[in-house]
Amino acid sequence: MTRSDNATNQPILWEELTWEQITQLRDSGIDMVILPIGATEQHGLHLPVGVDTFSAIAVAHGVSSQTGIPVLPALAYGCSLGHSKKWPGTISLRPETLAKLILEIAEWVYSAGFQRLLLLNGHVTNWAPLRCGLENVRHTYPDLRIALRSLWEITPQIHQFYHQDAANFHANCAETSMMLALRPDLVQMDKALDEPDRSAGCFFAYTVNKESVHGAVGNPSQADFNFGKQILESCVVELSAQLQRAMTEGTPLEEMPPAIQ
Repeated sequence: MTRSDNATNQPILWEELTWEQITQLRDSGIDMVILPIGATEQHGLHLPVGVDTFSAIAVAHGVSSQTGIPVLPALAYGCSLGHSKKWPGTISLRPETLAKLILEIAEWVYSAGFQRLLLLNGHVTNWAPLRCGLENVRHTYPDLRIALRSLWEITPQIHQFYHQDAANFHANCAETSMMLALRPDLVQMDKALDEPDRSAGCFFAYTVNKESVHGAVGNPSQADFNFGKQILESCVVELSAQLQRAMTEGTPLEEMPPAIQ
């Protein structure tokens, strides 16, 4: 892709900047920030509990390097109640807690003079509380433009990558491949066990301990470094292109003003 004029060789990390540098960044015309949101939850026998956080951070950092958009410190806790307490390691927030966190973080982003906020989600069941947070933010701060994107929703092709072996994917081929590309030292492929997506076709929603024996779904045994690299690069390239347009996006009425009668 064509790199933005604001592209850097390294991601711009909010926590590494002084308040003066943040002010200069804002005054230079960069009025957007990215908030990666992951989870701390079991990912089967073969993956660490930080998978969703690792992946959200990696994409956010890659996009920041391409666009110059700063990345806020990631939220490593999400809404993971569905993983139950069967397997140690999961630490979950309540949905209302996560939604409130988004509102409170947005308050400070807005007060610092930033006008655009992307919630970059790496965990499936974060979506509903994050959407509630989005609703609260745009009601409370009408001038703050806020968007919610999950990694697997960036493009239809990326969606297919994630879901090719399981509709209700978790610790599957895609997630395992991503981790092989990001942190192979944390992947225990000898313990990767395939399980079918038993929830497919179910009418009711079930917790993972009622769907999976070991906490994984899909075919992680087929995971591949190159596939993980392809997913990661696709996420970074496609989202960077979308955000370069979003940095100058007007409201729908501004983009398509009504005809003068």
